Amino acid sequence: MSGGKHLLLLAALLHLARCQNELQVTVSPELKQIFFGDFLYLTCNGTGTVKWYLNKKEISQGNKTWKITAASTRDSGLYHCESDGKESRSREIKVLEYNPSASLTLKTGQPVMRHGGSVQLQLDHDSSLEGWNCWVVRGQKKNRIKLKLNNEKDLSIVFQPNRLTVPETIFWCTDKDQELRSNQQVIRTTEKDISLEMYPQPAVVGESLTLKCLVWGTDQISRAVFYKEKIVFANETTSTHKIANVTESEAGRYKCDATYRHVGETETLHKDVSDIQDVFVQGSPIKASLSETNGLTCSCPRCEGEYSYHYYKQDDQTWKFMESTKSSMKPKESGTYACRAVMTTMRSFLSNTHSFSDQPGSSILTGVIVVIVMVLILIVAVICYKRLKKRGDTGPIYEDMPLRSRDEGGDKYEQLQTVGGKEPEYDTLQTETQGRKKEGEYEGLKKEEVKDGVYHTLGMEGGAGGGGYEALKKEGMKEGEYHTLGMEGGAGGGGYEALKKEGMKEGEYDILKMEEGAGGGGYEALKKEGMKGDEYQTLGTGAAGGEGEQEQ
Repeated sequence: MSGGKHLLLLAALLHLARCQNELQVTVSPELKQIFFGDFLYLTCNGTGTVKWYLNKKEISQGNKTWKITAASTRDSGLYHCESDGKESRSREIKVLEYNPSASLTLKTGQPVMRHGGSVQLQLDHDSSLEGWNCWVVRGQKKNRIKLKLNNEKDLSIVFQPNRLTVPETIFWCTDKDQELRSNQQVIRTTEKDISLEMYPQPAVVGESLTLKCLVWGTDQISRAVFYKEKIVFANETTSTHKIANVTESEAGRYKCDATYRHVGETETLHKDVSDIQDVFVQGSPIKASLSETNGLTCSCPRCEGEYSYHYYKQDDQTWKFMESTKSSMKPKESGTYACRAVMTTMRSFLSNTHSFSDQPGSSILTGVIVVIVMVLILIVAVICYKRLKKRGDTGPIYEDMPLRSRDEGGDKYEQLQTVGGKEPEYDTLQTETQGRKKEGEYEGLKKEEVKDGVYHTLGMEGGAGGGGYEALKKEGMKEGEYHTLGMEGGAGGGGYEALKKEGMKEGEYDILKMEEGAGGGGYEALKKEGMKGDEYQTLGTGAAGGEGEQEQ
């Protein structure tokens, strides 16, 4: 019996020795399922030059390790290696076009960190995280990170792993049976003060990709230059460059250089170049679609098998799980929402987002506002049109306003009438007062009654007397003679005598008299003759019973 045991042990040792001598392909990290975007190392145990094959087609030569930086369906297939004339057995890699069940994100830090730096990671799952652990691969070493929940029902937890001391560190988390897991987070390190970051990582066909040139310790970057395969493709005055629609041609090796100042510096400029980063572009993964129909409706045309829909609400930089339904959901509060199709061990990529408002009648109010704005625009357009039309009309808007002669009687001023017999816009102006006869009417100046050089008086009729202005006549006047401007009156009148040049001595002016009934006032002449130097006669006024001024 004991001899049989020894034979079995010997056979096992021989098999082990034979296996060690055979070429093998190992995968790190060891994962039960490989999802879109996973990071993998394939290692061949050959001793010489190693050739790598995918589906029996050579893909690389020289390195013992083949690295898949961001897995996609084109990486699926059978891998084997060849070294020293020997070939390994094939190792199958099957990449699923889904995301794993949980989400692992960077809470603080960047995808590229300074050597010796640290980050904080956040794990989110749609059900309890009880029993979950996280894993870290640094070089060839794999360690476990124990999670301490505050509550057994927690759906989210933030933790901080040890400092980063190797060029690449891979993090991911699993449940206690390692059947469910999160996506990976790969953190790289650099010794430089500058780094090139990509958001999100990996790049996806049809999505946007933002490249950012970061300098540790300052954000005072005056210029950033981006390179692809050592060729400048962007020169920015900011630290970022955005590719709006990623295509497969964007894949390649990238770097950036930045011109910057340290905080507190005013003159000194620095310029550094980042390490090279590989950008891998993936095809479109399976993604859910969100639409608004009596609430929110989720769908996933490319999904296979049995699945339900999970809805999420954006909370700061993360998505908070809301509820699980068959297809539709009615949001209870305002916010930004998304959904995904969920299966047992995997789920689709997050859908497009939708902003929802729970304000009652918000859509009706928006419609009313739009209608009011349109009506106001229409009113303004009509007013402007009418004004422009009036300005373009060359005809008179109002008729002339003739003065009636003193024989016609009636109102002293005619009504202003519009052209075409429209309603008058202005009433007549009348000067009649109660208990008085018509006074203060002004005669029209008629061209046919005007002789050469003669202008008729503007007379003011009165009851017992009237005042007016006599005509200034050129005919029969001697040179330098001007007739008086007199006011006719019944009992008496006031007027101004003519200023006559003829018969006047040099410097002598006649008096300006005002005729009056019972008495009158006037101004005596200022005479030069017989006056002593600097002597002037008085200017006198008489007011025995004269009328005051009449308001015109």
